[in-house]
Amino acid sequence: MKQTQEIQMTYSGLLPQKDGKKIVRVVFERGKDFAEGIVPSGQIEKSSGFTPEELKQLSDYLIQNGDNILTKAKEVNPLRNWMRKK
Repeated sequence: MKQTQEIQMTYSGLLPQKDGKKIVRVVFERGKDFAEGIVPSGQIEKSSGFTPEELKQLSDYLIQNGDNILTKAKEVNPLRNWMRKK
C-alpha cells in the first residue's frame, strides 16, 4: 500500500440480514480513494483508487480481524451517538 497517506477505517454497528445473520459494513479511506467491505466475509463491494493488490490486502485484513471488528461493532449505538451530537 502507499506509505505516504494514512488509511482511515470506519465501520457500522451490527446490521441484520434477511437470512438472520449479522454483518458490519467497513469503509477504508485514503484521500479520495475508498473501499467498502463487509465483515465477516471480507468481500470488498465497491472501491475507487486502490490497486487490486491493495484491495486483496484490505480483504485479508477484514477476514483476519473480523472477530475484533464484530465485537467493536456491537458497541456502536447510532441513536446514542446521534444524541451526543445535538
